[in-house]
Amino acid sequence: MRDLMLVLKASADKNRMRILKMLEKKSMCVCELAAVLGIKQPSVSKHLVILKNAGLIQDERNGQWIDYSLCRDRINQFAPFMRDAVKKWLNDDPVITADREKAKTLCRLDICKKG
Repeated sequence: MRDLMLVLKASADKNRMRILKMLEKKSMCVCELAAVLGIKQPSVSKHLVILKNAGLIQDERNGQWIDYSLCRDRINQFAPFMRDAVKKWLNDDPVITADREKAKTLCRLDICKKG
């Protein structure tokens, strides 16, 4: 039951759902996610820890950055079902659409210089 609660709680937050929807399209670093969400990097990092602990996302070092993406491994029995369901949800939502469009225009080198 613990794993199910982790997955449900992780996906029951607007910013975490926005993160999941962006990561469907491409891997992103904390600074990119923060720029799209309009929140501070420490807040994004807290959201990412919750999503990772639930088995919904994974991270991978890429030079000086840590890239986050949807988890490819089966961490628990519930996370793959939630990831599959989320892929079908909110695709026409204006916030999700705007997030994805903004994410396309970001240059992590420019963002990280500002931060």
